[in-house]
Amino acid sequence: MATRELTTRAASLDELRAKGRLVVSLDGHTICLLTDGDAVYAVDNRCPHMGFPLHRGTVSDGILTCHWHHARFDLCTGGTFDQFADELRRFPVEVEGDDVYVDLTPRRDPVEHQRGRLQVGLERNISLVVAKAAIVLVEADPSGVDAFRAGLDFGVWRRADGWNRGLTTLTCLMNLMPRVAAEDRAAALYHGLTDVATDSAGFEPRFPLQPLPGAGDPERLARWFRRFVEVRDAEGAERALVSAVRAGATREQLADMLFAAATDHRYLDNGHTLDFVNKALEALDVAGWERSDAVLASLPALLAFSARMEESNAWRNPVDLIALLEDAFERLPEPGRGGWGGRAELVETILSGEAAEILEALLAALRAGASAIELASAVTFAAAMRIARFPTTNEFGDWDTALHTFTFANAVEQGLRRSPSRELLRGVLDAAMSVHLDRFLNVPATRLPAAADGHGVLTELPHLLDKQQRVDEAATLVASYAGDPDELVAALGSCLLREDRNFHTIQCVEAAVRQHELLRGTDDERLPLIAAARYLAAHAPTARSQRQTYEIARRLHRGENLYEDVA
Repeated sequence: MATRELTTRAASLDELRAKGRLVVSLDGHTICLLTDGDAVYAVDNRCPHMGFPLHRGTVSDGILTCHWHHARFDLCTGGTFDQFADELRRFPVEVEGDDVYVDLTPRRDPVEHQRGRLQVGLERNISLVVAKAAIVLVEADPSGVDAFRAGLDFGVWRRADGWNRGLTTLTCLMNLMPRVAAEDRAAALYHGLTDVATDSAGFEPRFPLQPLPGAGDPERLARWFRRFVEVRDAEGAERALVSAVRAGATREQLADMLFAAATDHRYLDNGHTLDFVNKALEALDVAGWERSDAVLASLPALLAFSARMEESNAWRNPVDLIALLEDAFERLPEPGRGGWGGRAELVETILSGEAAEILEALLAALRAGASAIELASAVTFAAAMRIARFPTTNEFGDWDTALHTFTFANAVEQGLRRSPSRELLRGVLDAAMSVHLDRFLNVPATRLPAAADGHGVLTELPHLLDKQQRVDEAATLVASYAGDPDELVAALGSCLLREDRNFHTIQCVEAAVRQHELLRGTDDERLPLIAAARYLAAHAPTARSQRQTYEIARRLHRGENLYEDVA
């Protein structure tokens, strides 16, 4: 029982028994006092689910039921029988004569509690629970790394067929999180974590394989890994990979293993596979490489079972791009040290040339001293140009065709920046061929926007995206912005986070921001953001129901009495 110094008088016992329940305000708390038989209880009057006033609920046999969504709570402990609702805050009560006293002392660590609730939300795919947890956890750790690790650990364990959309969304948004405004960071984490839960729901968990017994040779294991992926043996590939981790393979060796397998065949799964591999490595950079065995083990099935473009008609007919690529790989020179000056000409060739001409131009650039990263950057820029000049007269689904090429090219470039290799350099040529295949998506090519009034983008862009298909207007706003580039990136991020999640839009904005930052200080720096703004505008507005869920969680966290009324 609390001492008198820690309690506050709340009501008259006679009045409470006469009315059955009372609502009182004590030190900023709105409390519902109830009687059940001889017992007196004090609980937060806001239902922990969505804030409905609990004094309008029903008490029966010690259970309080909220009438809105029928959440049920044990009055003795505050525990809920419905996991969507969270535990009800209960306040210890003392009765002395006719006086009812309530102890308002906090009884639990809110951060630790929300860590547990995050796990519940992920396991049961309850977005409001995830939103509430994200808000508290980001408030406690503005980097978001703690919650990101929880989502990553859950996603790689809970989805039997391995890394997929949800974990990629989470990693993309984690990459964007430091670049958006502080008030949007919890929303970014919420969207990423919720997509992990949604993408994992209904799947069997993954049962990891143990490494081979004894010491292993990372180089031999890498050869075995590629051989097993080649014959679509995901289980053998997984055991070789986790054995390489246990054998002490370096981060660069592990990246090389994965990127080599991802480029042994052409443009796997329309570019998704290599992009997912890159995102898994980026996730480890954030969460810590001590998780590498669990995280990387989610990739072999993806690599083994992805569609290979050698098997597709578009890459074989009317021009056999596979044969052209294989010939180019045989003649692939060693990359130069950089300082090469032919970027603009190469980009134009990639956008307008024939397949054989493009490949010869890429090889010539390497012979002229282009580094692998310079070559990859030129191809990625050409891929961004396809989106920036995508006419809205195209079939709507073709936005994704251009998007796949861009995110693949960006992933290849990021991989080369991480760990350059001759094998991964093949991916640059693959990306260039995909840009070439997309050429008819720029017929006729939309004009790049001319800069207009340089003011207003930060305030006008959200209003513009309230209307459908304001693609060119959005591009003009971004092209015209004359202020701090970081504020422009934050504005795009804020607009992205108000919409319901579209996986490809999130990919596009994240890759565009990365490219924009790499091109800072050059004449090319704005184009990736123009591409992202056009893509975002093409896919907005959505119903924005997911953001509404987040806003409900945020208002509840602020203590707003969303549905409180007069007792």
